[in-house]
Amino acid sequence: MSDPWDGPGGQATRSRTGRVPEQRADEPGGAPRPGGRAAARAAARSHGGKRSRRRARPVRRGRRVLKIVGMCLAILVLATAGAGWWFYQHLNGNINSVSLDGKGGSEKADAFGRTPINILVMGSDGRTSKADCKLGGGCSQTGVQTGNGNADVQMVVHISADRSNATVMSIPRDTMVDVPACKDSESGQSTSGYYGQINSALQYGPACQVATIHQLTGIPIDHFVKLDFSGVVKMSDAVGGVSVCVDHNVYDTYSHLKLSRGSHTLKGEAALEFVRSRHGFGDGSDLGRTVSQHIFLSAMIRKFKGAGTLTDPTAVYDLADAATKALTVDDGLGSVKKLIGLAADVNKVPTKRMTFTTMQTVADPNNTNRVVVGAGAKDLFSSIADDQSLTTGSGKKSAAASAKATASAVPVSEIAVTVENGTEITGRASAIANALTGQGFSSATTTANAPSQATTTTLTYGTGRKAEAQTAAKALGLSTSHLEEGAGTGLTLVIGSDWTSGTTYPGGSASHAPADTKAAVSNAHAQTADEAKTCAKVSPYKTVSLNGVPMTPEQAYAAAPNKKDSDE
Repeated sequence: MSDPWDGPGGQATRSRTGRVPEQRADEPGGAPRPGGRAAARAAARSHGGKRSRRRARPVRRGRRVLKIVGMCLAILVLATAGAGWWFYQHLNGNINSVSLDGKGGSEKADAFGRTPINILVMGSDGRTSKADCKLGGGCSQTGVQTGNGNADVQMVVHISADRSNATVMSIPRDTMVDVPACKDSESGQSTSGYYGQINSALQYGPACQVATIHQLTGIPIDHFVKLDFSGVVKMSDAVGGVSVCVDHNVYDTYSHLKLSRGSHTLKGEAALEFVRSRHGFGDGSDLGRTVSQHIFLSAMIRKFKGAGTLTDPTAVYDLADAATKALTVDDGLGSVKKLIGLAADVNKVPTKRMTFTTMQTVADPNNTNRVVVGAGAKDLFSSIADDQSLTTGSGKKSAAASAKATASAVPVSEIAVTVENGTEITGRASAIANALTGQGFSSATTTANAPSQATTTTLTYGTGRKAEAQTAAKALGLSTSHLEEGAGTGLTLVIGSDWTSGTTYPGGSASHAPADTKAAVSNAHAQTADEAKTCAKVSPYKTVSLNGVPMTPEQAYAAAPNKKDSDE
C-alpha cells in the first residue's frame, strides 16, 4: 500500500510544503548533507565503493499510519461517549420525580452502618392520558382525567440492610384507615384528614399515600414508585412477556382477562388484564388479586435475573427506556444512576429469600365490603420495620417465634399490660400504652390512674409471669430493679414521678422484642419468588356476569367461545 504523497519505495516525488527541493549531493553545485541517503552513499564509497543494499526503514510512513489510526480511535471514542451521554440524558429526561418531604420517616442503620430500603410501589387507576383511557376504560363521559387517581395496588417492598433477603407486603385497596392531613405539592389539593379507604390517599399526592401507610404500619418508607396502566404494558413488553399459570379456565368479564388452564406468556394488554383481575381469582375480591399479582411479579423477577435478560444490550435499552417512561418516583430515585443502583440491590437478593405477603385483614364491622387490619398484621409490620427476614438461609419460610430471641415463651402480641399513671401529668399512661401496642404488644393493654401518686416506676407481675414482665421492661428501657412480683395475675405498670416524659425510661435503653415471624406469615398468603410452579387459583364463585347472567369465571370462559384468549 502506498501513501498518495509517496512513490515506490517511499521516495519523495513532490514537496509537501510547496518549496523547491534541495539539491542532491551528486548534482552540480551540490554539497553533501549530514545524514540521509547522500551520507549513506558516501559511506558506501569509503568502503570500497560498494553501496549497501539495506534500505532505510519507512519511518515517516509508519508514523503517518499510527496518526491515522489514532485519529480514528479518538473519533470512535468521542462518538461512543457522545452516544452514551445522549442515552444517559435521554433516560434521565424520561423520569418524573416528586419530593416525599420526609412524610415516610427514615430508615435506621444496623450495627454495621448498613441501611435497609423500603419502597412503596403504587399502581394508579388514573386515566390521565389517552393511552390509559383506552386501556382502563371509563373515559367516554369524563375524557382524559387529571390528578393522581387511586392507588389500587399498594406494595411495601423491603430490602434488608445486608441485601440477603426481601419482603413484599401488599395492602388491599379496600382497607379502612385514618388518612392524615396532606397537601399535594403539585396540584395543591389538600385534606385535613379523614377516615376512609386507604387507596384514596393518592388523590392528595404520592407523599400522602406514603404518609398514610407509614402511619398505619410504623414502617419507615423513604422511597416510592408509581405506575399507571400504560406503564404495566410497557414494562411487560420490555422484558419480552411474563410467564404465568392459572389452575382453571378463566374469563373475567370486567378486566377482560381470558385464559385457558395452564401456562401462558403475557405481554402488553394481556399482562395488564392479569394484574387488574380481581373477579377472576380467589374469592373475587381485592384479596385474591394481591396473590395473583405476587405470582406475576415473582415471574417478572425471575425473568430479570434469568440468563440473557440483563446481558443483551438491546433488551437492557428497551427495559431502561420503558422503565423510565413508565415510572414516577421520589427525588431519591430520580436519576438513572440511582435506579440502576436500586436494581443492583434487588439483584443481590436470591429469589428463594424474597417473600411475598398480603397484610392480614378482617371484615370491617361497619361495612362488610371493606376490611380493617387483622390479627398478625402488627407482627408483619414489625418484622419489616425491624429488618427481620421471613425466610431462613435455605429459603424456607421462617417459623421462628419471638421466644427464640427473648426471655418470654409467650408471643409479644399476647402480652397485655395495665398501665397506671402515678404522676400529675395528664396522658402519661396513654403515651406508654400506645408505645407498647405500637411495638406489637396485645391490644388488650389498658390504662388507668394509679390509686395514689408514685415516686418510683414499678412493673408488678403475677405468679409465672416474670418472663413476660422482662419482655415488657426491655421494650420500655426499664431495668430489673423496677420489677416486683405481686399477688395479681397480670402485669401492672405504675408510672412514677421519675418518668415524666418520653416512652423510654430515662437513662434506659429500649430493646423491644423481635416480631413473632410465625404470626407475621400466618394467613398472609406467604410465598417466595422462586416458586415457579405456583398457579393463580381461579375463583369458584359466581363473581362475573355475562349477558346479565352471574357465572363463575370458568363458566364464563365456556360460554364465550368466540372471545379470543388474552394471549392470542
